[in-house]
Amino acid sequence: MKHHPCNYFQTKDLGKLKYFLGIEVAQSNDDIVISQMKYAFDIFEKTGLMNSNFVDILMDPNTKFLPNQGEPMSNLEQYRRLGGKLNYLTITCLIISFAISVVSQFLNSLYEDHWNAIIHISKYIKGSPRKGLFYGSNNHTRVVCYSDVDCTRSPSDIGSIFEYCVSFSSNLISWKNKK
Repeated sequence: MKHHPCNYFQTKDLGKLKYFLGIEVAQSNDDIVISQMKYAFDIFEKTGLMNSNFVDILMDPNTKFLPNQGEPMSNLEQYRRLGGKLNYLTITCLIISFAISVVSQFLNSLYEDHWNAIIHISKYIKGSPRKGLFYGSNNHTRVVCYSDVDCTRSPSDIGSIFEYCVSFSSNLISWKNKK
């Protein structure tokens, strides 16, 4: 496979992929694990959370965030920057995808409760920064799809939330969370 591009382009074989765009790759002959541990630790350093305690619960399912909730904050840029970094972290840490989509709805009207929620998500990640995606080989081939639609999660509007994930031979290959 690598030899085909060499016929058309000047290339150099650097061996097995280990790190690319903030994603760490660990490979064996049969399995691949991707994670963003270094990227997560960079987030903790830049936000001053390196010495803070982690939390065990990602988000209280009964918490409903609304626009204009709590005390207004003036530093929208800091919130957007941290939200964007956490959004990029969802590439390998799928469990935070829904929580990030919830707090990302308030990028234009930042309030204290929204900022506290995004800090809480960061502290949750701190408790398990080594989590990633495992892609392994096995002897059986099976495609499994899960989906969910919820029309009541967001009290601030009437939009529904649709989620799905698809796995092939126990390896996650596609996922989406959309409002």
